[in-house]
Amino acid sequence: MNNIKKVVQEKYTNIVLDSSNCCGGGTNCCGPESYTVFSENYENLKGYNKDADYNLGCGIPTEYAQIKLGNSVLDLGSGAGNDCFVARAIVGETGKVTGLDFTDAMIQKANANRDKLRYTNVEFVIGDIESMPLPDNSFDVIISNCVLNLVPDKQKAFAEMYRVLKPGAHFCVSDVIITGNLPENIQKDAEMYAGCVSGAIKKEEYLEIIEKAGFVNIQVKKEKEIRLSDELLLSYLTNDQILEFRKSKTGIYSITVYANKI
Repeated sequence: MNNIKKVVQEKYTNIVLDSSNCCGGGTNCCGPESYTVFSENYENLKGYNKDADYNLGCGIPTEYAQIKLGNSVLDLGSGAGNDCFVARAIVGETGKVTGLDFTDAMIQKANANRDKLRYTNVEFVIGDIESMPLPDNSFDVIISNCVLNLVPDKQKAFAEMYRVLKPGAHFCVSDVIITGNLPENIQKDAEMYAGCVSGAIKKEEYLEIIEKAGFVNIQVKKEKEIRLSDELLLSYLTNDQILEFRKSKTGIYSITVYANKI
């Protein structure tokens, strides 16, 4: 598990470093297709800042998160701050947004973006989702975008989410799940793990973990199939294996899930 976390940290650190030399956010030169294939367009959203957008998400969790003016919001795997700044536009000056990420380079980039925007109610904290350095019963809403599939122990992650949410509060996360079984070469590849593919689990297992953590009113708000290009798959599979993969019942989906803490 520690090796997986190290790979993820290294890959996302490189995305920050590479982007500083090419695009500054918002285009695919910030990362390979395996990282950006799931992304959605944020450009028309209030609070959007292109310098914070590396196209690394797989949905727009704020769309269904029922965030209100004055709320305290936590973004897990906050990266360069993209979803935090969108959430900040909703909570207003009376609310607060906290971003948690375990990659130093992302935290530094997020702080730089925040300072340019002169926001005083957005903070970024270094920490691991499986053991958050945050107090119990602290947040009204948790959001996360294409991150929980990267966490090796998802049961710990959702247990921690339950702990830091206030009673009666809720989360809304966008993530990647699969149906069927991924080819073995993809399952074992660390690059595809960091790109959100091989770390994904089956939908029924994902929802069961959420229920076991104590959450209720679990709802899948959005579900969209993702098609990986042949060009990307050729890095991991032969042409015959790609054909077999296309014929199989395996599917890769982005989903947005909502649930309440009791």
